[in-house]
Amino acid sequence: MSSIANGSGPELEKFPDAPPSIEVTAPEEPPHAGLRSLDHYKRKLPTWRYSLRQSILPLIRWETPYLAWMQDKMRSPTLDTYFAITANAGTHTFFMVVLPILFWCGHTGLGRGMVHILASGVFWTGFIKDMTSLPRPLSPPLHRITMSGSAALEYGFPSTHSANAVSVAVYALFALHSPECKLQYSTRLILEVVSYSYAVSIVLGRLYCGMHGFLDVIVGSIIGALISIVECVYTDIIDDYMYTSTWAAPAMVALVIIVLVRIHPEPADDCPCFDDSVAFAGVMIGVEIGAWHYASTGFAWNHPVPGTVPFDLAYIGWAVTIARVLLGVVVIFAWREVMKPTLLKTLPHLFRVIEKYGWILPRKFFLPASEYKKIPARLKVDNVMPSVSDLPGLLTSIRHPGRGRSVSVGPQSAADAYETLAYREKRRRDSLTNTELESAISPPRSPSTSSTKRDYFSTGNPDKDGAVSQVSGISASLGVANTGNLPTPAQSRVGSYEQMMGQGHVMISPATPDEKDDDDDDNAEIFVGQQNELEEKEMFSRLEKPRVRYDVEVVTKLVVYTGIAWLAVEVNPILFELLGLGMGNVRQLH
Repeated sequence: MSSIANGSGPELEKFPDAPPSIEVTAPEEPPHAGLRSLDHYKRKLPTWRYSLRQSILPLIRWETPYLAWMQDKMRSPTLDTYFAITANAGTHTFFMVVLPILFWCGHTGLGRGMVHILASGVFWTGFIKDMTSLPRPLSPPLHRITMSGSAALEYGFPSTHSANAVSVAVYALFALHSPECKLQYSTRLILEVVSYSYAVSIVLGRLYCGMHGFLDVIVGSIIGALISIVECVYTDIIDDYMYTSTWAAPAMVALVIIVLVRIHPEPADDCPCFDDSVAFAGVMIGVEIGAWHYASTGFAWNHPVPGTVPFDLAYIGWAVTIARVLLGVVVIFAWREVMKPTLLKTLPHLFRVIEKYGWILPRKFFLPASEYKKIPARLKVDNVMPSVSDLPGLLTSIRHPGRGRSVSVGPQSAADAYETLAYREKRRRDSLTNTELESAISPPRSPSTSSTKRDYFSTGNPDKDGAVSQVSGISASLGVANTGNLPTPAQSRVGSYEQMMGQGHVMISPATPDEKDDDDDDNAEIFVGQQNELEEKEMFSRLEKPRVRYDVEVVTKLVVYTGIAWLAVEVNPILFELLGLGMGNVRQLH
């Protein structure tokens, strides 16, 4: 696969009013499909990363038929909707909306802890994803059920959703069992059940939705648990260092985070994991700098943690609390709507000057400023925090939760396509090996039985009896033949799902339906598919084309999200006091 973003694609047309585009193509004269796909990662990755990838990949392939069997056993429209919706509670967008409210309502210690564990989880899972470049479990045989169009474009190992969910649950359990927790036993028990249910629901949902395998969620959960344990054990030591030191402490934290962003591994394919890591790195920088400075002002409380935002619901009341939240949200959205287009417009000129002196450290899949004249207006730079223009669609998805769900079967990303081709080649080699062994130990067979090639996805032999549908539950959308996919008496039922792996059917299913859809059709599922096994060139031509990514986006994200966090932890709390939405004189008495 090639793209103009890394300099190997077609020339970019430099029209000021026309956005550039990326073309994903296969080589004109590729070697055998499976050989090409295997060679892709061998060429793109360093030797040690490629060896690590190849050692983990068999586990992901081995577990896929079992995942398909489990999904087929559990599938129902109700569970489809439930797990698709609850997956949003483990997304970056959900936490970016909830975290500022924790600060504004006086839960500063909880808010900082959540920022630490979530930012670390997003960064390190994204770090490992790009380092190993491992695909999600193959589809088919899995159905992928999602409400996010960008989720399937990321690598699969490990699961960020699982890391986030488990880290939040472990952190909550630590807080509930700490000596400082003054909640009644019944309340604490209810919150414990909620914590366990939240983590189990998100982790199980990633398996049910076909987005991750057992290995992905297990490793993701371990990462999330370890991050929360470190946070809970060492948070007091870290706070003592941060809030009793000079400006050098937050500056050192910011420097370390920027260095980690710079050494983030380059992926083999165009994967958006890095974008999410940069966004949350900016949030971490903004929280540490803003909280450190806010703690030194006369507006903050030093109890229960330094830099606590003054808040007392009994004194302020619900009306003022709601007004605080609305004002804070408006300020954050205003910052994002002003700063993002401003930076995207001004930074390219600075980058072109710096690039002349060779100071820019280029990153693959990001277009250098010297190769474009203008960034399109209203460019959707990230999927972490919605823009103002996204709010109508977000409200629609809340009113009609089933409408945003999509079910797709087949490769959705370059990683999917390469893995489909690689597994197809693996099956071809295994078939040749088995044929040679059989010919060595068995007498010759008649030409009618030995030379016939079975086509598992031939549309000329439909599954008239529906036997395969009963086994797999997905043959209707794939056109599975009655012969080939049915297990023999010597095969396990899971074997039928294994035979569907590597049968590249490109499915491009939008995350949200067309706006022209009738409002009554709230629970409609979207299926778009091809019934014939696709060859390599056609497979890549039908994949969703990645958008052009610009070099200035990295700095833009860092500045915008650093500012969002700074506004949340320092600027907005001060505004609340100045505008009469704070604690007033009671704050000083406290």
